[in-house]
Amino acid sequence: MSRNRRVIMSVIAATAVALSVGTLAAAGVIPAAWHEPAAEPAAEAAPAAGQPGALRGGAVQPLTGRSAAPVGPAKNATTASPGALATPHSVAFLRAQYGISEAEAVRRLALQQSAPELAQRLSASLPDAYAGLWLDQEAGGVLRVGMTKPDLLQPALAGVADAAHVRAVPATRSLKQLQATAAKLSADLAGRTDVEIAVDAPSNQVVVSAPAGVDLTGVSPAVTRAGGAARLHRSPRPAGVPKSCDPLNCLQPPLRSGIRLDVPRDNGTVGGCTTGYVLRSQKTGERFVLTAGHCVLNTATHSRIDDTWHRYLVEKMPVVVEHPDATLRAALGENIAGVSPYDYAIMPYADTRTANFWNGGQVQLRSTARSVSGGLINEWCPGGCPGGGTIPVTGVTPLANVLVGSVVCATGSGYTPAAGEKIIDSGAGAGYQPGTRCGTVVKKGVLISVKICARPGDSGGPLFTESDGKAVGILKYGDPGQGACTNADEWNHYAPVETILSRVNSRTDLQFELVTAGTPTGPAPR
Repeated sequence: MSRNRRVIMSVIAATAVALSVGTLAAAGVIPAAWHEPAAEPAAEAAPAAGQPGALRGGAVQPLTGRSAAPVGPAKNATTASPGALATPHSVAFLRAQYGISEAEAVRRLALQQSAPELAQRLSASLPDAYAGLWLDQEAGGVLRVGMTKPDLLQPALAGVADAAHVRAVPATRSLKQLQATAAKLSADLAGRTDVEIAVDAPSNQVVVSAPAGVDLTGVSPAVTRAGGAARLHRSPRPAGVPKSCDPLNCLQPPLRSGIRLDVPRDNGTVGGCTTGYVLRSQKTGERFVLTAGHCVLNTATHSRIDDTWHRYLVEKMPVVVEHPDATLRAALGENIAGVSPYDYAIMPYADTRTANFWNGGQVQLRSTARSVSGGLINEWCPGGCPGGGTIPVTGVTPLANVLVGSVVCATGSGYTPAAGEKIIDSGAGAGYQPGTRCGTVVKKGVLISVKICARPGDSGGPLFTESDGKAVGILKYGDPGQGACTNADEWNHYAPVETILSRVNSRTDLQFELVTAGTPTGPAPR
């Protein structure tokens, strides 16, 4: 698919994010089959070899796998710290990626959690000096703060925990000036959907990105007029590969983020994606499921009203369907190609019985005696490594609070089955194992780019922060690849949940909110 670029101004500012633990112990009963097993459809075609990808990236550390060696502390290891127990996948990623101790990994995650509050403080108190901040994992897990007057930073750090790891970086332009430059470029390039504009704090510039092959008429002059405050970046790879189709097994209610949705197509094949998040209409109390729009909105193979299933070839459990009302159906989903974040589908459950099943059941929080029945992320570690389970969703991270260099995690379920397995081949390739992986944010624009491995079958799956259970995005597309995660130059790109909710709430009056672990089950009180 062509990779167009949408103009955006990315602002580095933030509000405080509270640290909370969040791992759950799964519990429930697998129900009897509701449908007879279906005949196996034609195998899904994998992406063509050599198909172009999106942006480039860096090292990848997979954390789960059916046969992969566990990543993390050994089963007979000494007792882990509370911080490590709360964020096992993030800690394991940092330890494996940077060769650091458990204590150092926990420290870095705590610094990451405190960064948005510091950004908010500096934006308010030093608007003409503050130039944005970012985490530098390669340099020892320090928080770098761009400052036009570096000597002003130290006094502003009074009372900041771990201030010893906060470093001033001399900057030419303040964040306020960069934002003004980005706004001017956005106006100059209004109507261009094949370029992206984003404030880049580490370089202290506004970056205008255009894929290889895009006509730069009008773009280069606009960048030149901005002087040193902006630069043009040409991406060497013009298109991304959707991570669509996934095939795994999670029949225990309640419905979690990160499990398979099988989607029958017009041509008799069955594709699939990963559940992103469960949403709720504050107006009606009805619950919906969010996934990627390209999973069901493709006129070539999805002209009918799509239905979705879990374990289509075995139990064939119904999940969600596109809305039966044509007007509302059009408002609840979009599939805009390229870098646009508007690649989402929000679908109601197939019927009342289905809704009651998937929203029933409870799981017990490991950290408390409280049970919850919704707003859960499947942090899946089928190979037996520590930390697997279910964590509660606590809210949405605003795009402005997403920090370059921060650790995020994603769950997907792409898989290519072995001979005899009754699972639809998502095109992931032999050797790729489904589950939770963690990586670092490498770029923030209209999409969130993450240095992480993903495969076809993971599309629509959740991107989140393990330390606080905050929803960040859903997977749209990424660099091409099949099989095991061996590409040290792989990026994948996520549509921000905040952006999607804002968009759909402007197109409907359903007042969607993210279902969290404490969301009520009925309509909002009047």
